[in-house]
This record gives sequence, structure tokens and C-alpha cells, in this order.
Amino acid sequence: MHPYLTADIPGTGGSIKDSPDDFMVEEIPAYPPCGEGEHLYLTFEKRGITTLEAIRRIAGALKIPERDIGYAGMKDAIGVTRQTISLQKVRPEVALALHLDSITPLAAIRHSNKLKLGHLKGNRFRIIVRGVTASAADTTAAILDVLLRRGVPNYFGTQRYGVQGNSHLIGAAMLRRDWQGGVECMIGDPRAVQDEQWRAAITAYRQGDPVEALRLMPRHCRTERDVLQRLIARPEAWERAFSVIHPRLKKLYLSACQSHLFDKVVELRLEQIDQVKAGDLAWKHLNGACFLVEDAGVEAPRAVAFEISASGPMFGCKMKQPAGAVLAMEQGILAGAACTAEAFDLGSGLRMEGERRPLRVQLGEPSFLVEDDLLQLEFTLPKGSYATSVVREIIKTF
Repeated sequence: MHPYLTADIPGTGGSIKDSPDDFMVEEIPAYPPCGEGEHLYLTFEKRGITTLEAIRRIAGALKIPERDIGYAGMKDAIGVTRQTISLQKVRPEVALALHLDSITPLAAIRHSNKLKLGHLKGNRFRIIVRGVTASAADTTAAILDVLLRRGVPNYFGTQRYGVQGNSHLIGAAMLRRDWQGGVECMIGDPRAVQDEQWRAAITAYRQGDPVEALRLMPRHCRTERDVLQRLIARPEAWERAFSVIHPRLKKLYLSACQSHLFDKVVELRLEQIDQVKAGDLAWKHLNGACFLVEDAGVEAPRAVAFEISASGPMFGCKMKQPAGAVLAMEQGILAGAACTAEAFDLGSGLRMEGERRPLRVQLGEPSFLVEDDLLQLEFTLPKGSYATSVVREIIKTF
């Protein structure tokens, strides 16, 4: 568990995501569609499926390639999401007539360009917390006041780490070129899964029986099955076995490792998260540009006004570096992971260049309502930030 910025205020307790309707998110677009052009911006509501699964179903129904569909942000399966995708050479009436399980078309307007990842201002959330304490109203008000003044710690959290919560460890093994470690992390730990057959397959592998592990491994575990087949054909050919994993999944592992290391920086800077230091690369919230802080005193008023914040590393082979003590701290975190910046270039098109990310983000339009033991929260966050970073400060159960 990451430390809380509001650790001195007790939490409300309670749980989230007990049902899809308890967690609703709506994209805030970067710009409205202009009404003409070859691309159709389709806004839809999805329930209980990921963005990629929604795209797969829509592409199948319209008989168009998935690669022709653009999207601004990724949303997970838990909850109800309203988001927009772009479709090429599809008529509005055809898109609006789609009848798909878990997907409801809402609006279709033409635009001149394809949507790309990041074409988004942020997201608006409405979250129900069930089972809160009797003092939830006072507690929530006090915590939101701190988050408004100081900012929301920009943690990624465990949602980046996959079903077994270990994707960052697979990524770290890749950076060390430890292919055996990568395979064993990918197969996983039986204690991390609920499915009995899946658990039995992992146990068989841990006991040295990959043949039995393959027999037991559920069909939906396609990557695990592919790797096991390679290992059975050539035992201990670890790099060869790992190479069967799809490049997109390998990038997700590396991204999870970047996220894990960034979260460590947030932890170390948490007490001064609303301040900048000499040597920081300060993040301009207006446009996402960074500049080197030479005199922290001169820049302090801009941090108080939330014009700027300290940034942290999404490590990569070409990431812009801070200076002084800030650089030494970040290099220490990278060294602690037994890694170097150059290691993020794995060749064969697998390259993570790296970027900067603000250590905090601004909480927008917060409101709440408490009825009996239910707490309803509403707020906005910039793109790339997670609602759980707000909710965890309030309920303090994860």
C-alpha cells in the first residue's frame, strides 16, 4: 500500500465497485467534432468490458478493421464508461443502429481527423462507496479540502499490474534480460488467482511439470499456453520461450515497470508534493511542457497556484533528466531495480523512450453526498490520472 497524503485524517471505510453502476466515468473531450469529414466520432456507453473489447465488437459488427478505429483513452472493464471512438467511412445512421451486448451508441458526429490516444482533457467520475462510517461527511469534506489545496498524488496504483499484480516484475526481468525470471513471473503464483484450474496449472509448473501445467492451463490463458509449449519443445530455452509473447503485451509489462518506479518517486516526494526543488523538471499544467528549476524560491508561488508541479520519471532510454539531488534520487531508484536507462531499448522495435509525469494533479469540481452508509463522490481529473488515487485517500482501505 502506498502512503496517504492525508494520513492524519482517518478514512471513511467502505468498498467500491460492488456493481457496475457504482463506478461511472465519462470522457471530457479535448475538442468537439466539427460536423464534417471522413471520420465519424461515435460516443457510446459500455458496461463491464474493456475499451479494446468494445472496439473489437464494434469492428466486427461493422465489418471494418480494428486498426481503422481511433480512441482517446483506455478504460477498464469494471464500471460504466461513456467514451468516444472514431470510425472511418461509416455512416452515422449505421453506427447509431448498432445493437451490441454491453454497448449502447449515444451520438455520432463527423470530424476531419482520426482520434488518437491522448486526444482528451480528462475524465469525469461518479463513484458510490458502500458501507462508510457515520462520520463520513465530515471526513470526506476534510480530505477533499487537502486534496484541493495540495493536489492528488498521481499514483498509478495496482491497476497497472495485471490480473496477478505482477506485470511490473515481468517488465523488470525484461530490462535485466532475465528471461527465465520473466517466464516464471508470467506463469505466476497460484495464490494470486481464484480460478481453481488456473491455480492447479501454475502449481504443476512450480513443481517442475510443464506438460501437466499446459494440460491444466485454461484456454483463455493463451500467452501462458504458448510459452509452455515452447518450453516443452526446448526445455530451459528461456529467451526463445519468452519471445513468443506478443510485442504489445511486452510493452505493457515494460509500462507497468515504469509505473511502479514512478510510484516510488511519488512516495519519496509525498510530504513535499506541492513544492518544487532546485533541479526539478517542473511540469506546466497548462500545456504539459517541462523546464528545469534553478531557483526553487522563485518558482514556489507558481507551485502554490498550481501552475506547476514537480515531475517524476517514466524511465526510458531518451527521457529528459533533472539535475542535482533530484537526479541522484531518481538514479538511485533505477539502480535499486538493477536497471539502466539504456536497458529500455530492447531492440527489434521494442523501445521505451520515457517521459516526465507530474507527481500531483489537480482535483476538479469535487462534490459528495452521504445517505445512511452510502457515499456518492463526483469529481474530474486530467487525462492519464486515476480515480482510485482520490478514493483511496478518502476510504483508506487500499
